[in-house]
Formats: sequence, structure tokens, C-alpha cells
Amino acid sequence: MPGKLKVKIVAGRHLPVMDRASDLTDAFVEVKFGNTTFKTDVYLKSLNPQWNSEWFKFEVDDEDLQDEPLQITVLDHDTYSANDAIGKVYIDIDPLLYSEAATVISGWFPIYDTIHGIRGEINVVVKVDLFNDLNRFRQSSCGVKFFCTTSIPKCYRAVIIHGFVEELVVNEDPEYQWIDRIRTPRASNEARQRLISLMSGELQRKIGLKVLEMRGNAVVGYLQCFDLEGESGLVVRAIGTACTLDKLSSPAAFLPACNSPSKEMKEIPFNEDPNPNTHSSGPSTPLKNQTYSFSPSKSYSRQSSSSDTDLSLTPKTGMGSGSAGKEGGPFKALLRQQTQSALEQREFPFFTLTAFPPGFLVHVGGVVSARSVKLLDRIHNPDEPETRDAWWAEIRQEIKSHAKALGCHAVVGYSESTSICEEVCILSASGTAAVLNPRFLQDGTVEGCLEQRLEENLPAGCGFCHIPYDELNMPFPAHLTYCYNCRKQKVPDVLFTTIDLPIDATVIGKGCLIQARLCRLKKKAQAEANATAISNLLPFMEYEVHTQLMNKLKLKGMNALFGLRIQITVGENMLMGLASATGVYLAALPTPGGIQIAGKTPNDGSYEQHISHMQKKINDTIAKNKELYEISPLDTSEEIIGSPIPEPRQRSRLLRSQSESSDEVTELDLSHGKKDAFVLEIDDTDAMEDVHSLLTDVPPPSGFYSCNTEIMPGINNWTSEIQMFTSVRVIRLSSLNLTNQALNKNFNDLCENLLKSLYFKLRSMIPCCLCHVNFTVSLPEDELIQVTVTAVAITFDKNQALQTTKTHVEKSLQRASTDNEELLQFPLELCSDSLPSHPFPPAKAVTVEKASPMGEGNFRNRATPPCASSTVGVVKMTPLSFIPGAKITKYLGIINMFFIRETTSLREEGGVSGFLHAFIAEVFAMVRAHVAALGGNAVVSYIMKQCVFMENPNKNQAQCLINVSGDAVVFVRESELEVVSTQQPTANCQPSCTGGEVTT
Repeated sequence: MPGKLKVKIVAGRHLPVMDRASDLTDAFVEVKFGNTTFKTDVYLKSLNPQWNSEWFKFEVDDEDLQDEPLQITVLDHDTYSANDAIGKVYIDIDPLLYSEAATVISGWFPIYDTIHGIRGEINVVVKVDLFNDLNRFRQSSCGVKFFCTTSIPKCYRAVIIHGFVEELVVNEDPEYQWIDRIRTPRASNEARQRLISLMSGELQRKIGLKVLEMRGNAVVGYLQCFDLEGESGLVVRAIGTACTLDKLSSPAAFLPACNSPSKEMKEIPFNEDPNPNTHSSGPSTPLKNQTYSFSPSKSYSRQSSSSDTDLSLTPKTGMGSGSAGKEGGPFKALLRQQTQSALEQREFPFFTLTAFPPGFLVHVGGVVSARSVKLLDRIHNPDEPETRDAWWAEIRQEIKSHAKALGCHAVVGYSESTSICEEVCILSASGTAAVLNPRFLQDGTVEGCLEQRLEENLPAGCGFCHIPYDELNMPFPAHLTYCYNCRKQKVPDVLFTTIDLPIDATVIGKGCLIQARLCRLKKKAQAEANATAISNLLPFMEYEVHTQLMNKLKLKGMNALFGLRIQITVGENMLMGLASATGVYLAALPTPGGIQIAGKTPNDGSYEQHISHMQKKINDTIAKNKELYEISPLDTSEEIIGSPIPEPRQRSRLLRSQSESSDEVTELDLSHGKKDAFVLEIDDTDAMEDVHSLLTDVPPPSGFYSCNTEIMPGINNWTSEIQMFTSVRVIRLSSLNLTNQALNKNFNDLCENLLKSLYFKLRSMIPCCLCHVNFTVSLPEDELIQVTVTAVAITFDKNQALQTTKTHVEKSLQRASTDNEELLQFPLELCSDSLPSHPFPPAKAVTVEKASPMGEGNFRNRATPPCASSTVGVVKMTPLSFIPGAKITKYLGIINMFFIRETTSLREEGGVSGFLHAFIAEVFAMVRAHVAALGGNAVVSYIMKQCVFMENPNKNQAQCLINVSGDAVVFVRESELEVVSTQQPTANCQPSCTGGEVTT
């Protein structure tokens, strides 16, 4: 489909002074697309040039429109020397290629330089005219929509869910190609940025072609990552879920329940969205009239197959899942058989979605994960992707075999990640094994009677908890009981998953953020010796992380984890593990029996007294947590209907490998405590430290809740006040006397202090919840630890909160109102009508040495004055897939941007804190500008996927690489919908008149 790209350069403003003699600039613009370049006239002696150029026209194929970014370079004209670069703007043309998306990109774009940051703005207008092309062999995928959100996007309905798509492209890294010349920072950084833009476009086009082959039209849950492999090359890879989506065009489709978290979720018909706050989006027609299809596995085998890699780190059952339920009889056997036959056509039955339409999930089997250590110098041809494709195929095959061992035929909530240090690369993949409903499959033939019986046999609120495997042939030891909800099927005592809480799940009380943190030292080594050392450490680290998660879950008095994300990061002399999840109490699962300490040391009166003292503290902590999170389960002492449950073998440790023979298993005597207690066996000083660390976890202050899922379980009455924030902390460890214990303490304190600082700076929003808390840990250099956290703070109805924690909240509010406003990171007051003096002022923040908590900045669309009747004010940014109290009416395309910033004057820019703070504020400004130019007013499902910081304090240098993505959307407030038909909406200008993001 050939097309014509038209570009007009209108004006510039706030340009930097380039001529010291006149304190002015002689600016002109180069417009480049592909191999064609146009130039504007030189506008002499002005910092606010008005070019008003003619239309520059590029005649190109639509493949190039997808692959290439439009490159705009602003330069200062010099007569007797080379022209000086001011900065560049990269504009992605892909959003203009959708049928119902924007028709023009027009607005003010920040001019960005990798050394000096933002250096003014430029006003650009871009249009695309496409011509019909019926060539069946064309290599473009125009019209395929991409969504970062991991659920069916709001204002769309899923006709078919086809399944897993993946692709990766490889190239040489320009940073490592400067062999015969001295590296110039600006040149290598810009070459890197341009190359990544090209590779990103090519990758998106190739995945779009795969989607067209499946007869789909969209990719949902699109996750793109960059692997900087040093001299081995640069890899851009992506995974997603191919779908066929239909646009819900009528205004009636956006019902109040669609995005309003305050509505009741009971008795909502299928054509509405039952839970606007989760990722899932309700279709517009009854589910029985719809078809869904999936990416699928081969026929089910009870035997668990291992992958070819020798570095299989997870038992073939998914470590720590302890999960989900058998359904007996010929009916359920037919259900599984039909689903498997519909799934056996595809290679990998994986889905990157984490929230689904009602009825999509039949059963959840627990977490399945796999890791593998690879050597990058073993790649025969760094420019070819075949080796890396084979690596990922191994990992995916192992994940699939784990799911089969759990009696499941699909993996949902699937994600992949890497950690690279020099020539060693750790590949990681994880997801949740699941059984899917055959009525959602495209090629599943379901008789009416079967569908009717499905409705009868899937009780609401607990069906997904029932185990999918045979209890007499369990793949791992688990304590099974009858479901406490329906009393018909078996459920495990604990459930781990990587997905969001299903919308029909019955939860008692509120959820909470649960984290496991672990550091392990390793010797510095090279090549194969290093890979072997890491491979030997990994299984033990994974075991310890799951042990911590299980201990903390029991300490909270909860029985299930959702949104589980485990990162293993490799550095030169250490490995770090960080696991985050949201703990909840599921009514269908049995009540946790507490934690019982068992000591195996010689009889010693003082030691026994110490043990009993710790046991008392643990019991008190559990009781406090149950009160704090309002966990008061129903009385479960009554006899559960059904056959007696066979007594399972108790294990002396948290989890045992399936490879153990039954002869080696020693029975644990539980006569000293409750029979259903979770036993912690203390047999060395490390175990004692683990118990102490359990008790050091401090709950959030009164009025605060936190979770890493989209929405906090147990809270439904959200208000429209939201505030997204990003915080980066970097600490340098002392190389003296570093031990595993000291490392763990430093890492634990770093994460805890970061959370405490967020609670302090957000105290004026009480009562509020920190949702979608996303921690990322990296080890950019020897003895350097960097933790990045992004989240969104949402307030909820204060009346309900005051009923539960009235006195605490009132005291907190009184303290917050008397505190100095300058200490607040996010001011809530209205700003003045005047424009800020700087086009991109950073948000207020209290910066700490070696730490940089970041606000969102305050970028405004400066094309129109504040409070004018404009459709774009402050562009909101949120990691959630929805905006409380608003309706998303249009998706304008994916935002996927990569930035590099380098400085040779780190101390003069405020140290690490000032440098990172300024850079992230600039990233926010550039994202907002691109969304505003598309006509959008928000970015949803925003994520900072990578933030790589490198520092050389001796040379006063630092470099940072950031990759961000999200969905550009247009949203309308519910209050505006009521007046939109009778008068000109005035609420649109409200965001332009507010400070930060809080009061819009």
C-alpha cells in the first residue's frame, strides 16, 4: 500500500542560545524520512523562529511507514564551520495508519538532545495519505492495532482470542562499533536511539504480519523489551496475544459500570463490564453468542516432559504454586478433551493477558516458571536471531511441560525477561497454568446441553480454585480440602498466580503487597565458570524466595497470591531476587493455620524461652494483620460434606523436590502445636535470621494500602483523584566485610525506606491505595544497586474508610494539614492561571543523597492557553488500564519510546539525584507531547520497562537509558457526559488549571 507522507514545520520556541556574540540562534530544520532529506530556510537571529515551511512530501511504501520514524533535526547555521546540532525529534507514523485512529499529528514537540536534554520546542504537522494496494505478497501489516494493556481494551469487545505471537530482531550495537575512532557521546547515543526506533518498527510490523496470518486485527498485552548484549549485539523482542476486536461505537456502550469503580458488581448482565477496575472489558453481546480462540498446545499427556536445557530450575510442577482442582466424571473429561483438541494446533498455548472475560478461566493450576543461563559469546553469528529463537523455544517448551504436569493445557499471565551481565544472560519466563472454557474457542464445537451443564457446574466465586489435576496422582505434595464455598470439589491450601484477581472471586477483607527480597554473593569468574556458578545458585535462590513468600503470606493470615512477579538479577559479584505479589484471603480456600516454630537444637532453657517468645510475637502479628486487613472468615469448623480427605504427608520444609522418593520422606511430628499449622523449622542461624526478618516487616501507616495488581481487592469505592509517580534509588555498597546477611539487610532497608518515603509524601491523600506497584531491581555496576518503582496512588471514599479506621485517619489528616506544604511531593492546591516560566517544570520532590523520588512533572499542551476551550489539557499518565470516574472513548495507538541521556558534569547537575530526576521529568514531558499531538489526553497502561543507570564518579560522568510504553487514549469524565449534548463542555479545561495530576 504505497502512501504519501506530508510534513510541515511551523515554528520553534525557547531555543537555546547558540551564538554567544548576539545571544541568539540562526536555526533551521532538517526533515528526514528514509534516505530523503528536506531543509527549511535559515531563520536568522531568533530564539522563537517562524518557519511556516511548505509541505515536504515523501512518497514511500507502507512498510517504510511502519519501520521508519520521521526524524526532525534542529540545527544552528554557521557560515565558516560545521552547523551545530540543537536537538532531534523522532515521530512514530504508525498511529496514522489505523482506520479509526488520528488523521493528523500536530503539536509542539520537545527538541531533545542526548547530552543537554530538552532544548526548546518545535511545532510540526504530519499527515499520511494511503492508497489501496491489493498485493497479497506485501510485507506490511497496516491496520493491526497494538495495545499495552493486558486485558481486552475498554470500548472494544473480543470476537476471537487467537493466541500467542512473538518475534525478535537483532543488530549490531552502535555503542560497540566505534573501533578506529574515539567515541563521541552524541553521535553514538543518537545512532543507538535511531537504530532502536527502526528495530522497534520492524518488530511491530513482523508481529502484525503474524496476526494477519491468524486473521486477527489486534495485539493485546504487547510487551516489548531491549536486550543490550554488549559486543554480541542489540536485541529487540516482543510477545503479545493476537485477537480479533470489534469497536463498540455507540455511546450507550460506555455504561457507568465500564470504568466507574464505585458501582456495584453484582447482577450485571454480560453485555456490560462487570468490573471496570480490572483489566477485563465486557463484550457488548451475550457471551453465548461469541467465539474466542486460543494459542494452543499439543495433545495432553499426563507425563511431564523436560526441556532440552540442563539448567531447568523449576520442579515440573511450578514451584510454590500449591494449587488448583480436579473435576471428576465424564462431563469434565469431555470438557478438557474438547479444549485440548482446540488448543493442539498451535505451538505454544500462552496468553499475555492477566484479566479475562467472565467464564474464560475454568481452573487455575498455579505458577509455572523456567530459567536458563546462557553464554552470549557462544552465539555463532551475532547478527542472526536463530540462536536466541532456539533459546526461547527451549524455555517455552519447558513452561508448557510444567503446565501439562499440573493437568492444564494453557498458560495465562505469561511474561518473559532477561538479565545480562557481561557475557552471561539469564532467560526467565513465568505464567499461570490454567484450564480454559471450550465455548470461548474458535474451533471448539460445544453442544447446547454441555454448555448448559457448564453453567450449572461452574459455581461463581470458586470454580477457578478447584484443582485441575487428579488428587490421587498429584504432581507435588499439597494439602487438599473440599472447597469452602461450594463444598463439592477439592481446593489446595494455598494458591500462587501471576494474573489479576478474577472478577467473580469471593474475597474476605482487603489485600496487601507482599515482597520477598534476597541477595547472594558469588565469586567473580569468567565465561563458563561464571555461568556454572550462577546455575548452581539459581535453584536455591528460587526456593528461598518462595519460602519467604509463603512465610509472609501466612504471617498476613492470607491464603492466595495474585500478580506474582519474580525477578532474578545478575551482577558481577552477586545475584539478587525480588518477588512482588498481592496477598488476599480467598473464601474458597481453607483458613491458614498460622506459623509454628520447631527447634532442633540441644535442650537449653534460655533458647526454649527465646523460641516461645518469638512464637508469641508471630501469633500477635498474625492477629494484628487479620484486624488490619479486616479478615474475619466464616466459621469453618462445621463438617464439610463429602468423603473423608486422605491425610497428606507433611513435609519438614516448605517445599520438597518431586525427585525425592517416598522412602526418603521423614514424617514431621506436629504434636506440639496445631495440626494444620505451617511449620518453620529452625536448625541454624540463617533460619533464625529468616524468622527475625519476618517480624521486621512494618505494615503501611493507617489509611494506606498497597498492591501490585491493578485494583486493591476489597476496595470498590474509588474516587477520581489519582497520582502516578516514579522513584529511582541508587546505593553503592561498601566492599568491606560484605556478607550475604549484610547484603540482605541493605537490600531490605533500601526497599522499605523507599516505600516509607512514598507513604510520607502521599500522606495528604489519606485514605489512599498504592496500586500497580512495580519494583525493578538492577545491578548496573559492581557494588551498585538500583531500585526503580512506579505506581499510582488512588483515593477512595473517605466515609467508608472512616468507619473502619476513623480515629487513625482523622489524626493523620490533622497532621497532614498542619505540615509544611513545601514538603509534599505532589501539591493538591490549584495552580495560578499564568503559564510556568519553564516549558517543562519538574514536579516538587524531596531529593535524598543517592536517591531520586520523581513526580510526574507538569507538562501542558502549550499550543492553547490554559482554561481555553481545548480538548487537551494536562495529559494524564497512569499504569492502570482505566481512569477512575471516566470513560475511555478512543485508543489512538501505542506509545513506545526509548531515550538516552549522558552527562560529563554529574556533580554540577545535582549528582545522581538531580540527574535522574531531571531526565525522568523530561521523559514524561516528551511522552505527554506526543500524546497531545495525536489528540489524546491520557496514557493508560504506562510502564517504564527499563531504566539502566551507569555512573563513573571519578570522571564526573553518568549515562541513563530509559524505555517507556503505554496506550494513548481519549477519555471523557462521567460528569461531562451529562452535559455534552446540551452545552459546550467546560470541564475539559479544568486539567489545564490544576497542579500536577492530583486534582483533575
